[in-house]
Amino acid sequence: MSCNSCSTGKDGQPKGCKNNGTCGTDSCNKLTVFDWLANMSLPQGEEPFIGVEVRFKNGRKEYYKNTENLTLSIGDVVATQAQSGHDIGMVTLTGELVRIQMKRKHIKLDNEEKVLKIYRKASQRDIDVWSAARDKEEPMKVKARQFAIDLNLKMKISDIEYQGDASKATFYYTAEERVDFRELIKLFAREFRTRIEMKQVGFRQEAARLGGIGSCGRELCCSTWLTDFRSVSTSAARYQQLSLNPLKLAGQCGKLKCCLNYELDSYLDALKDFPKMDVKLYTEKGTAICQKTDIFRGFMWFAYEGEWMNWHKLTTDQANEIIALNKKKEKVVSLEDYASELIEDVKSDFENVVGQDSLTRFDAPKRKSKRRNTKSRNTKGRTKRSDPKKQAGDTKKPQHKPAQKSGQKKRRKPNPNKSNSNDAK
Repeated sequence: MSCNSCSTGKDGQPKGCKNNGTCGTDSCNKLTVFDWLANMSLPQGEEPFIGVEVRFKNGRKEYYKNTENLTLSIGDVVATQAQSGHDIGMVTLTGELVRIQMKRKHIKLDNEEKVLKIYRKASQRDIDVWSAARDKEEPMKVKARQFAIDLNLKMKISDIEYQGDASKATFYYTAEERVDFRELIKLFAREFRTRIEMKQVGFRQEAARLGGIGSCGRELCCSTWLTDFRSVSTSAARYQQLSLNPLKLAGQCGKLKCCLNYELDSYLDALKDFPKMDVKLYTEKGTAICQKTDIFRGFMWFAYEGEWMNWHKLTTDQANEIIALNKKKEKVVSLEDYASELIEDVKSDFENVVGQDSLTRFDAPKRKSKRRNTKSRNTKGRTKRSDPKKQAGDTKKPQHKPAQKSGQKKRRKPNPNKSNSNDAK
């Protein structure tokens, strides 16, 4: 389900709403529901359910009665009843699945305060007024935040939602303490010239309304499918052996991530057979303390006091057996007797046929470079150089001195002055 902004332009390029992280018009992947009962026909004589689920800005959903028997389908824009005037929303669910959703949320169809009526399908004039009001929301939010800052109010205005007929604006804000915003409402009414309603939401509801991308790389669960916010405690991270780093455990709302509860039950079931981490094992060699556990493989590592670098791997059954003996005031000889039973030869169950484990299998083999002495390189370089005298046409051969053989001493030339002095004596 998408809007007109996702269509292609004149040059064939996709237009898009240019809103990174979530859809700008709230019609793409925002608490969408797959109607798996749509292709099933009703029994004979059974009337279709008149309840309809309608979604408004940022995932706000309400349930209405289709008393006019309008032919509605998912994606239709309808004008609905409001406390004063009318509102504009989009149909997200019809039929028997609405009955199941209302039953799950404990909403009765006879409750006239919560379940209002659908007037009609929205006309083009209704859509124009609605879209014009939606265009005012972003600049209004900037001004509203500035007014709150000027009044030194400890609150954050996160979102503004106009009613479909542009007769009322609802300001959603978050605050840790109670805020007196009577003066702020007067400023809003004087500046924006419309009826003002202030609604406080929690930090998780704020993140669900605004949306975004989580640390996992996917859209936030609370803005796509999660509707009930259960309490999350740090014990959920301890059971899963996660580091208690608030930067990693906190979501965009500033609270603990809701996904910490997803696998908590499986961890609790696996931990039933494990002894407590603070239990010590008493042996004749010394007292051993637990250092690490592998929950799903059922292993525990113990180290003797004073020998913290040497860890001994035990199973949960072996650890419980030693604890049972310690309760009877009996000690085992050492943990090495139990740890030696776990030593097994690890054999690979696969064969490397293609050689995919080598990352450089497609690289060209490197040539072996022979190491040569620097002296031989210098002599070869001298012989290869051409003599400039030969290039100029000089036919004289260069005179080379005969090479001196190794082991011969150099003969010194006689000094004539020295011989004369000897003769005089």
